[in-house]
Amino acid sequence: MTGLSDFPVSTRWPARHPERIQLYSVNSPNGVKVSIMLEETGLPYEPHLVDIMQGESRTPEFLALNPNGKIPAIIDPQGPGSEPLALFESGAILLYLAEKSGQFLPADPARRWETIQWLFFQMASIGPMFGQVGFFNKFAGKAYEDKRPLERYVNESKRLLGVLDERLAGRRWLMDEDYTIADIATLGWVNNLITFYEARELVDFDRYANVAGWLERGLARPAVQRGLQIPSRG
Repeated sequence: MTGLSDFPVSTRWPARHPERIQLYSVNSPNGVKVSIMLEETGLPYEPHLVDIMQGESRTPEFLALNPNGKIPAIIDPQGPGSEPLALFESGAILLYLAEKSGQFLPADPARRWETIQWLFFQMASIGPMFGQVGFFNKFAGKAYEDKRPLERYVNESKRLLGVLDERLAGRRWLMDEDYTIADIATLGWVNNLITFYEARELVDFDRYANVAGWLERGLARPAVQRGLQIPSRG
């Protein structure tokens, strides 16, 4: 039988509450998916800041938890069969926490798969494309003389916002009246695109009224407000 102390990550980020879910993350668009989900479900957890700018996600202790060297990752000391479970990849973590808590994933099989479909839409399209806009608009890519990559990712981001906008027409959330892990996965990325990445005008965000209304509703949720700050970068 293994315990939390058997995971090397616990030596670098010691647990004060080893009975709780351990979250290793930072409040980036991928990281906040899990902190928002944990705040929404009320599952007890303990957050640990992994300073990705200082290379902490590339340390041997973290790589033992996630060999891909990315946040977020979790350890649930009470996983299946009451054994500790370590997980990385935010989409997998959201699915796990939804099943563990019985929340934010419809029980009806058809609606369940439709929700997972929109979760994967975020993972495969929204995240990668919006992230490239951030790179070429705000970070190192901003200095590139060739602006064709930025134009390509801006245009694709506009297309994806259009897909979201059409989906949200007449709907409160991506799954109608049901707020789900699909919304939780997507909110942080859309918010980040127009705030931290400074791309609101670049992607003509205000053209997408349905997306804007959905984002406003999401950001009004207390659990979302809290989750967006966890773990704080200080």
